[in-house]
Amino acid sequence: MRIALTSLVLSAALALGACASTATPGPEQTELERLAADCKAREGILQASGANTGRPELDNVCMIRGGPIRAR
Repeated sequence: MRIALTSLVLSAALALGACASTATPGPEQTELERLAADCKAREGILQASGANTGRPELDNVCMIRGGPIRAR
């Protein structure tokens, strides 16, 4: 009986999790997508900075690899 109850609770939790993941993106997600597009336009890669402030512009940095080749 205990196994059946545990299985039922876990199934309900998974079902709720699946519904939550299909929600519309919040303002943080759209800001993150805008930052990624801006970084890609500058030929960079958006990477996590290690901060966890909830503000995508502070939590991510645009790493630009390469750069202009200088003639001697």
